[in-house]
Amino acid sequence: MKKTLVLGATDNPARYAYRAIHQLKQHGHEVVPVGIRKGQVAGLDIRNDRPAAEGVDTVTLYVGPQNQPGWYDYILDLNPKRIIFNPGTENPELEKLAQQRGIETEEACTLVMLSVGQY
Repeated sequence: MKKTLVLGATDNPARYAYRAIHQLKQHGHEVVPVGIRKGQVAGLDIRNDRPAAEGVDTVTLYVGPQNQPGWYDYILDLNPKRIIFNPGTENPELEKLAQQRGIETEEACTLVMLSVGQY
């Protein structure tokens, strides 16, 4: 299964990041939730620091492009295999930086990918 860091994690059930964390866990993926505020989702603590995470396969973004620049170094230094830009998080600048480091990028919806078996 794919270790996934969810950037923009929240304990608000109305948010897509919340739903994605639950779905990722239900599909057997290890999840590292990182958000602005501490809390809990799906039995996991939401980290509001920049935790070192080894072996991250995927970073799935739920942070808008205007708030991403402060996260660039953290995301890229995780050296994930891919970054998923969920709807509303598309960012050509970060995509280019990632691709220059050999990181695959996808503009897609994590929830849809999970539901159709393409995650």
